Amino acid sequence: MTASRHDCSIPPLVATPEEASSILRISRSAVYELLAQGQIDSFKVGRSRRIPLDALAEFVNRLTAAQRGAV
Repeated sequence: MTASRHDCSIPPLVATPEEASSILRISRSAVYELLAQGQIDSFKVGRSRRIPLDALAEFVNRLTAAQRGAV
């Protein structure tokens, strides 16, 4: 029996916009807006958009830091 491409012990490095919306708990369209605004880094592989998981963490950290500074 062969393993599928998702059945490996190596954690993923990137997410699709749909996966990013689930991770961030926001809508898919909100993710695309953030990508268009340059607030989250991404790249294309062919016609597919991919978002490094580090970019999602950086986005959350920036928002957290900005809100802490505004309080």
